[in-house]
Amino acid sequence: MAGHGHGGHGHGHSCGCEGQHDPAERGLEFGLYQKIDMEKLQCLNESREGAGKLVFKPWEDRRDREKFVESDDDEELLFNIPFTGSVKLKGVILIGDDDDSHPAEMRLYKNCTHMSFDDTAREPDQVFRLNRDPSGELEYPTKIARFSGVTHLSIHISKSFGSETTRVYYIGLRGEFTQAHRHEVTICTYEASANPADHKVDVFSTQSHFIS
Repeated sequence: MAGHGHGGHGHGHSCGCEGQHDPAERGLEFGLYQKIDMEKLQCLNESREGAGKLVFKPWEDRRDREKFVESDDDEELLFNIPFTGSVKLKGVILIGDDDDSHPAEMRLYKNCTHMSFDDTAREPDQVFRLNRDPSGELEYPTKIARFSGVTHLSIHISKSFGSETTRVYYIGLRGEFTQAHRHEVTICTYEASANPADHKVDVFSTQSHFIS
């Protein structure tokens, strides 16, 4: 299948260069969850409504077992993740259980809004074969050049290690964020400042009529 052409990027590892930071710095690096538009985030095939949002949480809560999402009808999960600006995605961490319910494959799609399971037949931007990682030790590095300018990220968990359902406790996203520009605010300010000028014209016209 064409989507499996991931070469050396298919296996998670602890990077010896970027990965060796103290916990505080590491937490900052995985702070992109704060840049997700949670109101619009969607998880398809979740067994409990709204549970998919719970796995995007602070770095220090990544091993919290109270909040998780589990698939419903089969082992697949599909996250549609809109950001509030533009992201350069550099890495992903995914935590599951140390059993067959842990995700075995993760497929990433860039800027494909409102994806459904039917859409996952298309070529993903990157595919990872996952290892069981119950403590968040492994990071899956993305092809950064391909994941620049990301305003929407879809994560398709295509299969587990053999269980009928898949369970995820944490998804961490590492990268850089650029705030979206709000041009409409500038327009509103311009229109508001034009109003006093309109009144001045009215006053001038009244005086003109009085003089004549």
